Amino acid sequence: MNTDAPSEHVGMARILVTVCAMMATLMQALDSTIANVALPYMQGSLSATADQITWVLTSYIVAAAIMTAPVGWLSARFGRKRIFIISLVGFTLASMLCGVAQSLTEIVVFRLAQGVFGAALVPLSQATMLDLYPVEQRGQAMAVWGMGVMLGPILGPTLGGWLTDAYDWRWVFYVNLPFGVLATAGLALFLNDSKRDEGLRFDWIGFAVLALGIGALQMMLDRGEQKDWFGSTEIVIETVLAGLGLYLFTVHMITAEKPFISPRLFKDRNFVVGLVIMFAIGMVLLSTSALLAPYLQRLSGYPVQTAGLLMAPRGFGTMMAMMVAGRLVSRVDPRLPMVAGLGLIAWSLWDMTGWTPNVGTEEMIVNSVLQGAGLGFVFTPLTVVAFATLAPELRTDGTALFSLVRNVGSAIGISVTSFLLSQNTQIMHASLAAHVTPFNRMIQSGGAYEFWNIANPSTLAALNAEITRQATAIAYVDDFKFMMLVTLPTALLLFLMSAPEKKKGDDMVAEILD
Repeated sequence: MNTDAPSEHVGMARILVTVCAMMATLMQALDSTIANVALPYMQGSLSATADQITWVLTSYIVAAAIMTAPVGWLSARFGRKRIFIISLVGFTLASMLCGVAQSLTEIVVFRLAQGVFGAALVPLSQATMLDLYPVEQRGQAMAVWGMGVMLGPILGPTLGGWLTDAYDWRWVFYVNLPFGVLATAGLALFLNDSKRDEGLRFDWIGFAVLALGIGALQMMLDRGEQKDWFGSTEIVIETVLAGLGLYLFTVHMITAEKPFISPRLFKDRNFVVGLVIMFAIGMVLLSTSALLAPYLQRLSGYPVQTAGLLMAPRGFGTMMAMMVAGRLVSRVDPRLPMVAGLGLIAWSLWDMTGWTPNVGTEEMIVNSVLQGAGLGFVFTPLTVVAFATLAPELRTDGTALFSLVRNVGSAIGISVTSFLLSQNTQIMHASLAAHVTPFNRMIQSGGAYEFWNIANPSTLAALNAEITRQATAIAYVDDFKFMMLVTLPTALLLFLMSAPEKKKGDDMVAEILD
């Protein structure tokens, strides 16, 4: 942009680019969870088995995880604007193709394409927002951007369930069209391209071993529960490949002359600590949603739409907290809101350890709002502090790595909590069933004898169902405890971070706005 341009033009262009970047972020974040509730409908429509239809999710997750890493190189080599627009157009077209797919093979291929193009949207939008605003305004900018990242996965199941119920599962993908068109047009008109390094060479070895490690890790995490984890040869092979790929990538990054990801990123203490905290937040962000939806439907007996509505207040709490945190960052030490946020998350998870299937609606809503507020108070200041001391030329690489760590954390969190839920349910079922004997006076008389007479095969089945229900409820409590224990230690890491310096100026804005 011309520096002589009126300030009104700069301000309007900045707002439009912000809106377009947020739409791109929201599209990608929504698609990570919006298709989940539509899987049963897809399964019937595409004549697929329960095991086969999960590839609709797996293909997208694996492709997005692998292609997140090279975003920094692509942006530096071909220009941020060009890659951003290509990614938006490709993601939108792939979404439409998913909607018109007539077979399982077609939708898996199109979901792969959607993941490939969608991988760049979140890191590029974050890098654009960080460059677009001066230091004292980045808190508010990250609050706006973070709403898309945090609200997308939370609201995805609710929106996906409504679209599938009111229209058809194909609208889960068609909904991306208007947002994709508007975001592409806005960026094409108002975003200037960044500098290109046309002599930059691609580190094929680094990318290959990283892709091997990430792809195998995602496959292992996604399919482990279905395949009985390390009792399956497939999971063992994927684990070995994941460890080998990540080890070779680490060695290559340290020893190569021009590695795929610059080791300079890991010399910034704020950024490294931020990665660790983001990993922990990623584990909690999607795990709680993945656990709460079946908890409400299977144990508490809520219908799908009601369960989705009860989860929505969490997104409201996140949105409100991000708006507040965005203003606080420029006025107080950003680590203070993060401490408050981690405290709220830990308290809400501790409160959930006392839940039973009969938990009251009001208590559930209050807990969801506070937990969402905690996530909002952590996410915005964390992004500002983590990138405050990072060199500008490393921001795109940094945002890509941030997105990758958050996604891997989410995948690990979901896999671990699912595994613990399954294992603890079996353990508690065995423990409770051991007390169900003809000598137990609690089931020798009264209503218990009538409904759960162990001498009657029909009532014995009902008794087993109730034991399973009680064992599952206890297993959920153990999962909530686990996530609380993941959250609490991260507060100690905040002492390793330094607060960013308050700097004035708006010099970088003119360089990236048209």
